[in-house]
Formats: sequence, C-alpha cells, structure tokens
Amino acid sequence: MNINILDTNQLALMDQLISDANTVLVVCHKSPDGDAIGSSLGWAEYMRLRGKDVTVIVPDQYPDFLMWLPNTDKIVRYDKHREKCDMLFKIADLVFCLDFNTPSRVDEMEQALVSTKAKKVLIDHHLKPDVPADLVVSQPEASSTCELVFRIVWQMGAFAQLDKAFAVPVYCGMMTDTGGFTFNSTRPEIFQIISELLTKRIDKDRIYRNVYHNYSEDRIRLMGYVMYEKLVYMPEYHAAYYSITRDELKRFNYIKGDTEGLVNMPQQIKGLKLSISLREDTEKNMVWVSLRSVDDFPCNLMAEEFFNGGGHLNASGGKVEGTIEEAIEITKKAISAYENKLK
Repeated sequence: MNINILDTNQLALMDQLISDANTVLVVCHKSPDGDAIGSSLGWAEYMRLRGKDVTVIVPDQYPDFLMWLPNTDKIVRYDKHREKCDMLFKIADLVFCLDFNTPSRVDEMEQALVSTKAKKVLIDHHLKPDVPADLVVSQPEASSTCELVFRIVWQMGAFAQLDKAFAVPVYCGMMTDTGGFTFNSTRPEIFQIISELLTKRIDKDRIYRNVYHNYSEDRIRLMGYVMYEKLVYMPEYHAAYYSITRDELKRFNYIKGDTEGLVNMPQQIKGLKLSISLREDTEKNMVWVSLRSVDDFPCNLMAEEFFNGGGHLNASGGKVEGTIEEAIEITKKAISAYENKLK
C-alpha cells in the first residue's frame, strides 16, 4: 500500500528547505488540540533527527490532558513569552505551520508569523489553505495533520530512525482528531500507519487512558449537568444542541479541555445526525461552536454559513460574536435551514 503523499518536486523541495535551515520553528493554531500538539511534537522530533535547532511555539494554553506527552516541557507559549518568541521568528531560517489553514488562527502570533523572513512550509488538512508558504502540503481528506506528518516522515525515509518520542504524539493526534477512530478514519492507510507506530512499542491503551481518563471530578459533574439540564433534543430534525454559559463554567471550576469531546455525547442518541455545542468564552463576548455529524451531513458547510467557521464533513467548528442567547437563535436557524438534509 502506497502512503506517500508528496510528488517528486515537493519531496525535493521539502528536503532542500530542511537541509538549508539551521534554526527551525514549528507553530500551530490557537487553543491547540491533540492533533496540533501531537503533529508539532512529532515533526520537531524529526527536525532534531535532521540536526536542527528546533522550537515548538504555541499561541496559548493547551489542555492538561496533553501535558504528559514527551517533550511538552520544551514547548514555548507565545502568550507567556512574547518577546522571546518574536526574537525566534526574526532569527528563524524555516517555519513549519502545522494544523491551521489561515494565519488568523494563530491569534496574537499572526503578526510575528506573517512578518518573518524565514521560509515557510504548511502541513495541514483543513479546507481552503491561504497561508503564504514556499511549500504547501494540504490534504483535506486526511484524518489529521499527524497522519500527514507520519506520511511525510515515512516518505523521507526517516521513520526507522525515530522512536517513541515521535510515535506517541503522532498516534495521540490521530486518535483525538478522529474521536478515537470513530469518524474520518475509514481509509486502510490509517490503520497501516497505526500498525507501523505500534512497532515503536507505544502503548495505545495507555495513550487512550491518558487522554480520555484524565479529567477532574468537576469535569465529570459538568458533563452530567450539561446532558441532563442543558441538552435540547430535536427529534423531528435528528439534531441536538446544548449551551454552556460563563457562569456555569465557573460553577464547575472549568479549566481548558474540560469540554473536550462533550459534543460527541449526544451522538449516542439513536438516529441523531447532528450535535452542536455552544460554549460562552470565559472573557470575551463570544461563543465557541463545535459541530459533529454522521454519514454525509455536511456540518462544515453549516459552520461556514452560520458560525464563521469551517472544518471537515463530520467535525467542524466556528464562533459567534455575541451573546449565548444570540448563538442559540442562530443555531435554531441553522438547523431549520438544513431541515431537508437532516430529516
């Protein structure tokens, strides 16, 4: 089975860009998830193998349940060390942009990213990439950016020389971006990749526990509260949504990552096609939106049309600039507008 993804010219350019660089940055999107952190750590490990001085920079905090991953202690947060990061962008020879399709997704780091004189490479699986880069590896059909990282490293002939420090974060990112391989993960290449990662003696069951069995009591109580008190089930549309206010998050001592995966839970309802999460930002007048669907329902189109977002067919996100009440009304309109596809 062929898992190579770069054509001859792309392969040669990738190798040349890496060979010519000494100081390398690996950056990902704001509010990094498992795929963003996993792909960044995995790619940084490959850069070390190539003898590069590499730094992983993330815009802001990432969830506690990812802090066990190897080499997370080497990650630099832009929001905590802005002056240092700005200097790194100025002196870098090469910047790898992982798991985001547009510069605005790195938030306050955008200016430093777009103004750097370093060469740039984009590796991503989101639609409509517009990051100015010397090399763009965009595969929207991929399960995750971690999948792309593996396939490039494999094609570069480097996988055999890497160890768990590469395999663990890459597997973790693939796992989290597919909901434990429950969506966007039917292609046989994905399971060939998993089998190869297992040759590095990773413990996939422990990785699962470290991510999904690593929450506080407050998170468990928040889940129960949302499912019992806040879930709105619309059987006539085969859809459900819930909203969580800033005060409710505070009540349950919310920390980043506590709502991760919650949007998937309503999908356990028989016949449900669409689940939407509305979470009020803890500081700004903004509501974060997550959408999950099954089969051929295009929640990415709904996210783009109604929630200033986008993503994949069955997993997308967006935001509403406004109140939680406004977000609820927009959600109702969105579900109604897609009535024919939901019924």
